[in-house]
Amino acid sequence: MDMTAIVLVVAFFALLVLNVPISFSIGIATLIAMLMNIDFTPAVTTIAQRMAGGLDSFALLAIPFFVLSGMIMGRGGIAKRLINCALALIGSLPGGLALVNVVSCMLFGAISGSAVATTSAIGSFMLPEMKKQGYDENFSAAVTAAASTTGMLIPPSNILIVYAIASGGVSIAALFMAGYLPGIMVGLSLMIVCYFHAKRKGYATTERLPLNVVVKQVAAALPSLFLIVLVIGGIVGGIFTATEAGAIAVVYSLVLAVGVYREVQVKQLPDILLKSAETTAIVMLLIGASTAMSWMLSFENIPQNISAFLLDISDNPIMILLLINLLLIVVGAFLDMTPAVLIFTPIFLPVAMQLGMSPLQFGIMIVLNLSIGLCSPPVGAVLFITCAIAKTRLDKIIKPLLPLYGAMFVVLMLVTYVAWFSEALPAVFGL
Repeated sequence: MDMTAIVLVVAFFALLVLNVPISFSIGIATLIAMLMNIDFTPAVTTIAQRMAGGLDSFALLAIPFFVLSGMIMGRGGIAKRLINCALALIGSLPGGLALVNVVSCMLFGAISGSAVATTSAIGSFMLPEMKKQGYDENFSAAVTAAASTTGMLIPPSNILIVYAIASGGVSIAALFMAGYLPGIMVGLSLMIVCYFHAKRKGYATTERLPLNVVVKQVAAALPSLFLIVLVIGGIVGGIFTATEAGAIAVVYSLVLAVGVYREVQVKQLPDILLKSAETTAIVMLLIGASTAMSWMLSFENIPQNISAFLLDISDNPIMILLLINLLLIVVGAFLDMTPAVLIFTPIFLPVAMQLGMSPLQFGIMIVLNLSIGLCSPPVGAVLFITCAIAKTRLDKIIKPLLPLYGAMFVVLMLVTYVAWFSEALPAVFGL
């Protein structure tokens, strides 16, 4: 690694330690590294051009729409209906409330597309209820944190759109379909851990509800769940693009939240629009800054050097992919998903493709990998939100998180080494 690359890495992590916001850390570190080779004015101009170019993508227009629809859904009473639906279906099983927590996070995460929103919405309902039913509050918090990340894989997912751009044009529709099976597998693996933990601890179960009540609760949740069918069905069927699907999701969410459920009033819409604009601005700034850093890395031939280094370490694909996964897990524990995908996709994707992995499979692998980082200390955003809701400390939920990490890692290994899990559904739909 040459001096420019060392300065880039050192400056970036030094700024992070100083609590400089991640997007500014990326941009400033890139500027410092660039100043080692060119003067200030062309360096700043180049960074500005690369940031603007990174945002000049039609596919990125889908992100503000999905952010807005997710916020409308989050305010529209969707979480409560999904929880009631899950309770009606599986609440009577051993560890029923923990299983309901996982299923609710999967469903709400798929609708909202945000792990943080899922943690807040589902955790606010489920954590007090689980505590009331005798569940350990640290275990409950750990389940919520881990399960909230499943929405990163189950579409519509903003991070899959970001990966499609970072990879150079992988089909968004194919990525959306590829995320379903791994996302469901992660959820099922977490449910298995919850089931055996509840059996061992002897947690109480809820009574089985009458069939008419079950039907009523499921029917109440169906309009919310139809959003997934509408968006994904339209994209896969070629009726509209991912960006158009985001706009349709906003319209449908408004009709549902304002007209059908009546949980959102018209006077609340300006606040929702403002918060969605703030979130979108943060995401876009991250994308722009990360694109500039990615260009700087490519300019210094760092991806090629890392590729050569990894391939020199071993000629065994199993070992190299394992090493990439371990590196990404460490990265995910410190870096937000969006910049991590934009920075490390150009570095590791060429290596993975040389080993016979398709861009589609690698995309699901890196998103699942970074999802584990999303609920890992020291930076995992969902951990701090969960701890705040559960009124517990971060160090207390690490132990109950370990078996959940193990379950997620097993699924990660399956996705890494068995292409079928990522490519089966896209192949069925001709994607």
